[in-house]
Amino acid sequence: MNFHQLHIFYTVSERGSFSAAAQTLHMTQPAVTMQVQALEDYFGAKLFDRSSKKIMLSEAGRTLLPFALRSIQLMRETDQAMAAFTHMLEGRLLLGASLTIGEYVLPRLLGPFGKAYPHISIMMKVMNTSQLLEEIHKHQLNFGLIEAPVSHPDMEIEPVMGDELKLIVPREHPLAGKDEVTLAEALQHPFVLREQGSGTRRVMEEQLLAKGLDPGAMRVVMELGSTGAVKSAVEAGLGITIISTSSVKHEVALGLLKIVNITDASFKRQFYAIHLKSTLLPISAVTFLTFLRDRAGDL
Repeated sequence: MNFHQLHIFYTVSERGSFSAAAQTLHMTQPAVTMQVQALEDYFGAKLFDRSSKKIMLSEAGRTLLPFALRSIQLMRETDQAMAAFTHMLEGRLLLGASLTIGEYVLPRLLGPFGKAYPHISIMMKVMNTSQLLEEIHKHQLNFGLIEAPVSHPDMEIEPVMGDELKLIVPREHPLAGKDEVTLAEALQHPFVLREQGSGTRRVMEEQLLAKGLDPGAMRVVMELGSTGAVKSAVEAGLGITIISTSSVKHEVALGLLKIVNITDASFKRQFYAIHLKSTLLPISAVTFLTFLRDRAGDL
């Protein structure tokens, strides 16, 4: 018995067939079948009931399953613990990122990562969460980084870094002369917001609901599909907004926009990494995620 066989057994159980497991593991179906049979020979017991079209775990398989899962979790923990010591890694990472993360958070971290691990190349796609999940499911991406948690039966999700949304106003706005305002004061003004369903919009609306306020009562003069478009509209004086502070550092430094603290509300959130449960991330990907966690305070 070895870890590889346990991983294959777990994947067959999760995917419900040898052919689906073979696709997930990038193996041939006969190779998957052979490894499961080797595990069955080792234990002297059948692990699957193959009498129906969809294979089912036998009693022995149901007993083995939690141990196989623990072995996978232990391997992931081992990779995370050893990631700090791996400095000569090579490889290519294929990752996806939602808009705010891909456009404003990761670019300032990719440089330091590239210096620390010069032999790892990164290809990043910036897309919405649904597209990202689809590409991970098709094995076109190793993992993704998203702005809000999602529930998916095939996906593992974990927090990797924190972020905070703040009130952003143009330099000529009446609120620009203040360092802090109440939520009620802010809501008296027209807003330019991200589109419905975006992670940024969701975090803001959840906080308003927690305060007993109706997000639908906001004076929203414009909804835009990217953070860059929202910033441009605010800079042009069309309204104020609530977006990630990591996305406005350049404009704040130039004096084009100002961050104003809201005294009675906090719009904090987590960014999450997501990948297939049945897939072990390459050590280069684990190292990258560990790097993000360690550098989260630099955002």
